[in-house]
Amino acid sequence: MARNHVDGRWLDGDRRAESLSPATGKPLGTYADGGAREASAAVAAARKAFDSTEWPHDRQLRARVLREMADALEARRDEVITSLAVENGKILGEATFEVDLAIPKLRYYSGLALSDLGAAAEVSPDVYSLSLRQPMGVAAVIVPWNSPVVLSIRSVAPALAAGCTVAMKMPGQTGLTNGLLLEILTSAPSLPAGVLNSFTESGNEGAPVLVRDPHVDVISYTGSTTVGRQIMRDTADNLTPVSLELGGKTPMVVFDDADLDAAAPVLTAGITTFAGQFCMAGSRILAQRGIADELRERLAASLRAVRVGPGDDPSSGMGPMIDKANVERVSRFVESTLDYATPIVRGGVPTDADLADGAYFRPALLAVSGTDNPLVQQEVFGPVGTFEVFDTEDEAVKLANATEFGLAASVWSRDVDRPLRVARRIDAGTVWTNAWGMVNDQFEEGGFKHSGTGRLNGLRALAEFQEIKHLMQPVRKG
Repeated sequence: MARNHVDGRWLDGDRRAESLSPATGKPLGTYADGGAREASAAVAAARKAFDSTEWPHDRQLRARVLREMADALEARRDEVITSLAVENGKILGEATFEVDLAIPKLRYYSGLALSDLGAAAEVSPDVYSLSLRQPMGVAAVIVPWNSPVVLSIRSVAPALAAGCTVAMKMPGQTGLTNGLLLEILTSAPSLPAGVLNSFTESGNEGAPVLVRDPHVDVISYTGSTTVGRQIMRDTADNLTPVSLELGGKTPMVVFDDADLDAAAPVLTAGITTFAGQFCMAGSRILAQRGIADELRERLAASLRAVRVGPGDDPSSGMGPMIDKANVERVSRFVESTLDYATPIVRGGVPTDADLADGAYFRPALLAVSGTDNPLVQQEVFGPVGTFEVFDTEDEAVKLANATEFGLAASVWSRDVDRPLRVARRIDAGTVWTNAWGMVNDQFEEGGFKHSGTGRLNGLRALAEFQEIKHLMQPVRKG
């Protein structure tokens, strides 16, 4: 059974829950199902560790722990990949991608723990100012189920590097993977008890406790825009700083001069990666009219050819969604669009007998005209894309900016100047040129508009967990 980890101890708790395979619907194992009590205990342990240990003050210790975590995760990398593929439904290549993103993040922030500096200046004769960075305190981290390994470490690594202690809520859908990950991370020999505390929760009792607890000093949340708004409301009384990476509706803008041989496979992946359960999913294809017909045909052929199957089957091209409830949600949503959208690829629930017990949904692509409709405006969080046609560069930018989201975008063109020109006009935190889905530890990631506030990755992620203290000292003349 996968357990929760609080104050250096493994806790079984009073409740158990089953983790179900999204590929078969069958039980995979059990986990300790946490809630409000575990959340309060995690905060208390993190508070005690922050106030009574050297963790906030010893950057060499923090760097060593993060290196030890990276080494431990690398040593058991294959176990975590398999667990993700089986429990989360990712195909093996996607599970490998996630784990291989996580390991270097730990090493990157190990380096930043040692190299993070303040500033000093003689601001006037014999008057000196120092600007020092210090950890905020207890960081509450709330992690979604779609990429639990990398998205937990994306917040935990900079929080620990900054000197914060952590109380983390992990998702029930990946309870076994959560337990394995915590077993690995907390095996770091130098990690003091109470610095990293985590519980898995299938419901929604513990997460609100983390958000509202006055002993929490900063919150890092990844998930839906709806919940992000609620978190901001709930933190108002305590004025708790929040870092939010929220929903997305990524436009993939394809101009007439694009290399379609290179673009079409990536656009297909943009719709199908993680079965579309990805905040940066390339869910809006914006095609310039001159290549629209050819691109439409290419995408239709490639999406129909995607082989859905279990995540741990090497022949699968797309795994199942997380559960049947989400399949039903997406199926109802697609059905509701058919009065204004034209199916290019209908997709939907497979009728194959060998897939009947799993949470499968074949990828869909629907043509739409205009942006004032739910299919364009709402995040579907499933393997469903829209196909929209534009004529001019200005129209492409207008379409790309037509939703409340601004997490990411992609521009496809052989022109030397156009991608940068268009990227500067698209309101999104990340814009790729002739690419999609690439992440770099050294550069910040986050959203414009309703896709979030704050940034993770890069130097800015460390700052999300730090206060800046200004010290001023006049020097007496001797």
